[in-house]
Amino acid sequence: MKESLRLFLDYLEHQRNYSPNTVDAYRRDLFFFISHLKAKGTVSLDRVDYRILVEFLSVLREKGLADSSVARKVASIKAFFKFLSVRKITGSNPALILSTPKKGEKLPRFLSLEEVTRILSGPSGKKWQALRDRAILEMLYSTGIRVGELTSLERKDINIIEEMIRVTGKGRKERIVPIGRPALACLMEYMEKRPYAREEILFLNKHRKPLTARSVERMVEKYALAAGLGRSITPHTFRHTFATHLLERGADLRTVQELLGHEQITTTQVYTHLTVDRLKEFCSKAHPRAR
Repeated sequence: MKESLRLFLDYLEHQRNYSPNTVDAYRRDLFFFISHLKAKGTVSLDRVDYRILVEFLSVLREKGLADSSVARKVASIKAFFKFLSVRKITGSNPALILSTPKKGEKLPRFLSLEEVTRILSGPSGKKWQALRDRAILEMLYSTGIRVGELTSLERKDINIIEEMIRVTGKGRKERIVPIGRPALACLMEYMEKRPYAREEILFLNKHRKPLTARSVERMVEKYALAAGLGRSITPHTFRHTFATHLLERGADLRTVQELLGHEQITTTQVYTHLTVDRLKEFCSKAHPRAR
């Protein structure tokens, strides 16, 4: 089982070009599944059948996992057994007819302009760490990039003259994203003051190591709490806010799709629900015959 899992994860990383975070998610899901199999006495993947998979789903439900978590684990299992079947590592694919639980639509949270202003004003002072934090917050809102894309940015990815950044997204696909002047100004100030000027990676910690996604998440949470916004604010909240604010101000969906690096337009369409809800709310309050 260990060798099969290793081959599958190598395939995801080197042939499908999945990001380290995505590969880690598959690893966790499948390790949990394999641990369950071993606990039940199933020692070979060839002995896994549809009944065992359905029983595993029942265990997940009993643990109280959300639909989204169950759906992700099912997707990991289906991809794993498809790989094993195509490579002839197993004789059949027991997950072929396994159905993915439907996820209830959950609209992403986004910030108002006033809330954005409050959190962006959090980092204060001229120490390089404060300048770094301010640049990160400004960039998250200005560009809508993922936290993994932000932490992998290098100096050469910043085009100051054109006011653009080069981003390496999912599947290691590159895209060019404009960066607003306030964010660019904060970034330039940070780059001038950071002590490790020759390091290629843009955002570093005090130990001269690249910031991790978790480090950025903790930093965002700290400034969100200081701004009175609660613990639920994450780097991804800035991404949702970026997309929603663009659409509210007239950007077309295809443009937002390209800026976010979404492969499918349907992924971007969730933000249209947000803007439609805001329009309905405005009309119900402002229109004389809306009630």
